[in-house]
Amino acid sequence: MPWLPWTPGSKPPSPPPASSTLPWDSDSLRKGRQEANALATSLYARASQLPPSLLIASSFALGGASALGGRYIHARFFRRLRNAGWVTPDMVKRKLRIKGYVTSVGDADGFRLYHTPGIGWRWPFKFRRIPDRTFLKTGETISVRMAGADAPELGHFGKQPQKYATEAQEWLKSRIDKQFIYCELLAKDQYGRIVAVPLVKSAFVPAWLSSGKSLSLEMVRLGWAEVYEQHGAVYGEAGIEKFKRAEKEAQDARRGMWAEGVQGVERPSDYKRRHRQDAEADKDKLDPESIVSPTPTLGSRFKKLFGLKS
Repeated sequence: MPWLPWTPGSKPPSPPPASSTLPWDSDSLRKGRQEANALATSLYARASQLPPSLLIASSFALGGASALGGRYIHARFFRRLRNAGWVTPDMVKRKLRIKGYVTSVGDADGFRLYHTPGIGWRWPFKFRRIPDRTFLKTGETISVRMAGADAPELGHFGKQPQKYATEAQEWLKSRIDKQFIYCELLAKDQYGRIVAVPLVKSAFVPAWLSSGKSLSLEMVRLGWAEVYEQHGAVYGEAGIEKFKRAEKEAQDARRGMWAEGVQGVERPSDYKRRHRQDAEADKDKLDPESIVSPTPTLGSRFKKLFGLKS
C-alpha cells in the first residue's frame, strides 16, 4: 500500500540511494579534473623541451597566417568597392559576383550600385546602413552597364529619345530600383563603367543554391532591348547564342520594341550610329575661321616665354 500522509503511525519512504555513476557526481568531477590537469602538464612538458628558436618561429608563423587569413576574409567578404575604380582587373578576370543595392536607374540598360558586402545590411541582422542620396553623389557607387543588352536610348544632350525608351526604363526600374541584387563583373568599358550581368535571386532560395536569373537575358526576351554586338560585347554564362534566341523569340511574339514588327524599327545600335554620323557631319561643316581662340592670360604668356609646360 502506498504511503499516505494521513495514515496513522506510518512513515514516508526513504529516498533511493545516490548513484555513483551520475555525471554530476563529485567523484566523476574530480576524475575529470585530474585527467585535464594531467593532459595540460603533459603538453607543457613537451613544449618546454622544444628549442626556444622553434617556439618563436612558430609564434611568428601562426601570427602571420592569422593576419593573412583575416586580411583575405576582410577583402573577400567585408571590403566595400566604393566605385568602378576599385574594381581590379583580377576581379573582372575571375568574374567576381558582388551584392549591392541599386540606388538609381539612369538609362534603360544602366544603373548605379552601392556595394554591400558581408552581412548587416538587411533585417533581422541590420547594423549597417546605406547613406542618403546626397552622399552617394560623391563617388560611392559603381556605374554598371548591363552586359549583352542594348535598350532604346533616352534623350540626352538635346537628342530626341528613341521610341519605347521610357517604357524600357520603367520596366528596369520595376525590377531592380531600390532593391538588392547580385552582379557578375565581366569587363570595364571605355567610359569607365563596369559591364556586368545583373542577377535577381529568389527570396525563398538561399544565395549559395541558385545563381539567379539574368536580367539582361530577360530584358532581351521581353523585347525591351536588342542583343548588344558592338566592340567589347560580353554575355556571361549564357553566351551570345542564347541571347540571339531570346531576341528572335521576342521579335516573333512582337513584344516590347518589336510590337510593330521588325521592319522599319530603328534599333538602338542604328540610333547611335545615326547620331554619331550627324555629329561628324556637323563637325566637318564647322568653319575654322569661326573658332575664336581664347585670349591669352598673363600666366600663359609667362609659360610660353620661358618654355614651360601647361
